[in-house]
Amino acid sequence: MDIFEKLANDLKGQQRTIVFPEGNDERIMGAAIRLHNDGILQPILLGNEADLGQVAKDHGWNLTGIEIIDPATYDKQAMHDALLERRKGKNTPEQVDQMLEDVSYFATMLVYMGKVDGMVSGAVHATGDTVRPALQIIKTKPGTKRISGAFIMQKGAERYVFADCAINIELDAPTMAEVAMESAHTAKLFGLDPKVAMLSFSTKGSAKGEMVTKVAEATQLVHKQAPELAVDGELQFDAAFVPTVGQLKAPDSKVAGHANVFIFPSLEAGNIGYKIAQRFGGFEAVGPILQGLNAPVADLSRGTNEDEVYKVAIITAAQVD
Repeated sequence: MDIFEKLANDLKGQQRTIVFPEGNDERIMGAAIRLHNDGILQPILLGNEADLGQVAKDHGWNLTGIEIIDPATYDKQAMHDALLERRKGKNTPEQVDQMLEDVSYFATMLVYMGKVDGMVSGAVHATGDTVRPALQIIKTKPGTKRISGAFIMQKGAERYVFADCAINIELDAPTMAEVAMESAHTAKLFGLDPKVAMLSFSTKGSAKGEMVTKVAEATQLVHKQAPELAVDGELQFDAAFVPTVGQLKAPDSKVAGHANVFIFPSLEAGNIGYKIAQRFGGFEAVGPILQGLNAPVADLSRGTNEDEVYKVAIITAAQVD
């Protein structure tokens, strides 16, 4: 069974609610209708009901049974008070009013107040428009200082997790360790037994430099904080992925040659890496999945399509504790 089919089946009957701030975007609406009709989750679209109805009419779609919230007519008093308290000392009441005019902040507050289980955005808005409200309001999990962005790379029966490919431009050792542990958790959501490779241009000291030392230190931090996790580094990609190379370069490693979770040492490397796998290797890249938040929020690519929105929404719903 395809992993998304399995996740979808697991979600049926759980009544998970996901808000889509960009409700009048045809990719968002099409995915929301599919999610509703398939009985996977309860989508909530933000926008003017007449405007959304026109989009649906133009495409021959039926919005019956899908909840629509118009932020312009919504009673925001309780939301205003909750956001003012959350931003205590950082924003004035007038600034809070302005923030709630932004659909990203409005939708994030629905998540924070427990009105919905999660949020999917980014088809129209930039990453910062989705991430900033999430960090200011939902914030990171206890013990986690940074969020990160992971991609599920899938082709046929092959499935891997790549991170961080979306958020942190530079990772120090503690951040890279956090990304590794969060990515292992993401892998488990997809039925993978995580074997985590901490990537570098060096394998076990074959090269020297601050970047190599950072990856080795991050690996040791994971060993200390999550001793049950199969993780090794620093490893070059071929040593992490190819069994014969792994055996040659890191013969004592339980991860080398068998990794399914790949942690890149910088955003530059991660972004380039996943796009090479996508374009040269023919892998489907689903994400980015935001990791480390107190509640699930997904940031789509503005180049996304309806099918990707559908799948990211399933992932987001599956992240709900």
